Amino acid sequence: MAEMSLWSADLARLGAEIARTDPFADLYHIDVADGHFAPALLFFPDLVAVCRRSTAKPLHVHLMASDVILEAQIRQFADAGADAISIHAENQNLEVCLDLIDSLGLVAGIVLQVQTPVAAADAFLDRIGLLTLLGTRIGVKGQALDAQAADRLREAKRTTPGPIVLCADGGIRENTVPDLAKAGARTVVMGSLAFGSENLAERMAWIHAQPVERGLA
Repeated sequence: MAEMSLWSADLARLGAEIARTDPFADLYHIDVADGHFAPALLFFPDLVAVCRRSTAKPLHVHLMASDVILEAQIRQFADAGADAISIHAENQNLEVCLDLIDSLGLVAGIVLQVQTPVAAADAFLDRIGLLTLLGTRIGVKGQALDAQAADRLREAKRTTPGPIVLCADGGIRENTVPDLAKAGARTVVMGSLAFGSENLAERMAWIHAQPVERGLA
């Protein structure tokens, strides 16, 4: 399954970019960062609302926000049209916020930074539909995949119930996708690998040929 990261789209032509990729996307991945939890400033609710008007495909919001604003951000992005919201295991109010996401009728997810043990999500596995393992540091483009990424996915696959969609995010390249898929990733978050492709249909056929299950639980 392919999540297309809109961080790599031409944001000046966002509607056109979604129209171009929509026949091939399984869902869209939207990175949101507040400049504190993550070093970048990325996306905001009004822009997600534009995405919602431009596609019927699921919108997966990856929320990188400080605890003090996390609950408010969840509500704002739910109102903007998100179908799924993933928050970080490193957030202190994780349990309350997972409850909030569920109460809003959305799929809840947890994201693990590269330095966070996979076991940090164990206590919450019965409350989520998505578990995303980052293969690079948050908020910085163009990094190489962390050497432990595939091993961490294999560990997560052993402990994660089947209905949960296991996601790989960061360092997604033509040479890394096969190993990540074999390690257990059921979806990969594609940035330039999708939006920079000269033949998107061919690229997506290759992605869908990988041993990755399709469908958002």
